Amino acid sequence: MKLTTETKKEIFAKSGFNKTATDTGSPESQIALFTHRINHLTDHLKVNKKDFSTRLSLLKLVGKRRSLLNYLYKNDITRYRSIIAELGIRK
Repeated sequence: MKLTTETKKEIFAKSGFNKTATDTGSPESQIALFTHRINHLTDHLKVNKKDFSTRLSLLKLVGKRRSLLNYLYKNDITRYRSIIAELGIRK
């Protein structure tokens, strides 16, 4: 699955955390992109149960998202809580 520029802009607009549509560096935008990719890979693995390389990449993405969430938790708890509520992620 390749994320096109239009898809990324839609994700940024839907999440509403970014200052601009091209702000890809903020932790909130990266977490939103990782969440989109994680949901896509989860759906793929429900159909293809023996696809172990995809499972490995899914686990890596979850770890990256977790580290970004830990960063937000340590530095700005209000931003952390807002992104948790917006994306429906729970610890």
